[in-house]
Amino acid sequence: MDTFEYKRPSAVREAVRLIAGRKDVEVIAGGTDLVTLLRDRVRTPARLVDINGLSLDGLRWSRDGVRIGALCRNAVDDPRLAATYPVLVRALRSGASPQIRNRATFGGNLLQSVRCPYFRQPEFACNRREPGAGCAGIEGDGRLLGIFGTSASCIAVHPSDCAVALLALDATVVAEGPRGTRRIPVGDLYRLPGDTPHEEHTLHDGELVVAVEVPASPLASRSTYVKFRERASYAFALASAAVAVHSEHGMVRDVRVCLGGVAPKPWRAQAAEHALRGRRLDEATIGAAAEAATEGARPRPDNAYKVELIRGVVRQALTDLREN
Repeated sequence: MDTFEYKRPSAVREAVRLIAGRKDVEVIAGGTDLVTLLRDRVRTPARLVDINGLSLDGLRWSRDGVRIGALCRNAVDDPRLAATYPVLVRALRSGASPQIRNRATFGGNLLQSVRCPYFRQPEFACNRREPGAGCAGIEGDGRLLGIFGTSASCIAVHPSDCAVALLALDATVVAEGPRGTRRIPVGDLYRLPGDTPHEEHTLHDGELVVAVEVPASPLASRSTYVKFRERASYAFALASAAVAVHSEHGMVRDVRVCLGGVAPKPWRAQAAEHALRGRRLDEATIGAAAEAATEGARPRPDNAYKVELIRGVVRQALTDLREN
């Protein structure tokens, strides 16, 4: 591991000052992702800013929803959160072991790096790690990689289960920066790779994620998360679905269908939502929505199986909600 300057600010404004204007700085909270990247020399910052001294944890409830501090640990076990936003708690519990969730934070979960094996092995070409180097995943083993939103420069997938659930809940990320507070819808936090896959998110220079705001919504309480992975123990999603449904008089009035494990960002399946709105949640409608969720997929031969997985996780999530 390379040497670096270590800073532990005691206030948000101090943290913003320490990261602003620097390309060689990394922020550490739980460290469940960054420490691995430092150890493998994928990240080699000159300055490490430890934000664990900031007062950014806990849940703050209001009539408008809940504000979750960026340093709130992923092991949050709050009965009100589980009852109000079941999709979020189920996504968190599926994401990692209790030991890891006891360290991992909401802010870090959202901003964790992609899980492409070529990104995490410096001996392979990776445009995210070294712009212009090429993408080993395109010519190599792409079984775990993306089928939506990819480009000729990158086919990696975003690993966060939590982010998929928050997209389904229309959550907003709160960031503090040199110019003050900014609120970013979760769906707008991430960039598609295009020609610049090393630009992973839309945070401005010096901005620090301080909270996530989840609105009160008729969608929230009838929601669930279904995840398919390679093994029964904790692993990243090959495909997952966060689904939230609001029905009136037996008809779907509003719905969110969001996918994980298949794109460089949490992926909203709007064609599936369109197939559900204004219809009864019966077997035929569920089948049509599961099929529509695959619209726009561009699989490679080695990850074409993910198309069928998407159908399966969407169908299972909708069936679970119909029966409950």
